[in-house]
Amino acid sequence: MNFINRRNTNSVKWDSVPEDLLPLWVADMDFPSPPQVIEALIKRAEHGVYGYTTIPDSYYDAVVNWMKKRHNWDIKKEWIIITPGVVAALNYIIQTFTDLGDSVLVFQPVYNPFFNVVKNNERNLVIEPLVLKNGHYEIDFVKLEESIIKNQVKLIILSSPHNPVGRVWTKTELTNIAETCLKHNVLIAVDEIHHDLVYKDYKHIPLASLKKEYSDICITCTAPSKTFNLAGLYTSNVIVENEELREKLRKFIKKLGGTHPSIFGMLACEVAYQTGEAWLEEVMTYIEENKDYTMKFVEDYLPLIHVIKPEATYLLWLDCRKLKLTDKELLDFFMKEAKLYLNHGYVYGDEGSGFVRLNIACHRSTLEQALSRLKDAYDKRFTYKR
Repeated sequence: MNFINRRNTNSVKWDSVPEDLLPLWVADMDFPSPPQVIEALIKRAEHGVYGYTTIPDSYYDAVVNWMKKRHNWDIKKEWIIITPGVVAALNYIIQTFTDLGDSVLVFQPVYNPFFNVVKNNERNLVIEPLVLKNGHYEIDFVKLEESIIKNQVKLIILSSPHNPVGRVWTKTELTNIAETCLKHNVLIAVDEIHHDLVYKDYKHIPLASLKKEYSDICITCTAPSKTFNLAGLYTSNVIVENEELREKLRKFIKKLGGTHPSIFGMLACEVAYQTGEAWLEEVMTYIEENKDYTMKFVEDYLPLIHVIKPEATYLLWLDCRKLKLTDKELLDFFMKEAKLYLNHGYVYGDEGSGFVRLNIACHRSTLEQALSRLKDAYDKRFTYKR
């Protein structure tokens, strides 16, 4: 894979941290997007006029065809609502389908903006902890149902595949979630932004694809941003089969004036879905090799740290609890001693305390340098304790 130097490009990942720290945190890649996407954007930029633009049928066709080919999910053009990002979409969903003070449930640890979209909209945040058993995260469905009943939950936000723990939920798990929600009249907003970044031997299943009854209570948030490294173009697709829910959401978004997508984001999404599959396969092969390299390195040289085996995403969840450091001490260890800038687990909720999240969507040399720094710091601090 090619590598792009991202310093001095206003990159959040690289330019918002001190230069002596190696950044492996925020979820974007250090690889250039597919060449066909770059060429299409350059050609469109050269046109020179960037006025209001309609959404062509070819855009919808690209999304429909991608979902069918990659995820065996038959969707229709009219189910698609374009939004400026999944987090924005989750805000719209909460404001459309819940009222002030209503309860919204999330599974923890989880991508921290989930907390913000609930709290900032003055809804009641209900936490359902994931259960870590033998290095594998699971849902306690008995406690889930109890929590829904006790808190009169109106909406669940589900990360699928899960960020940061890397789970690909099975058909049985998705069915259990959906059946519980059907039983108690709960809507499900599914963030499937990482759905294309699944490792071999695992298969992502869109929850809404399982059954019409599930699709009727499901609002699925997707985007090409993680798949093709397009996050800065702010384009996502919300897929809603239930016409009543869909039109209610469209009406709310229209009130906000958010009905015109970006010219460049729309073009990038269309071209990526039309032509980017081979690029994605190459990227996932590289990332899986990075994943295997990291897991072996940690096992060989950092015995007090354990990598939770990921099933998807390019984000590794590292269990550092055996280091016996507070979250502040763990942050200082990685930043001041290892000179690494990672996402620290406590931001994903109490269940993330003692963990860190490591982004491996980078050039192998960057990863090698990062792990070498970590080993040096680890040896100085912890070797004597072994």
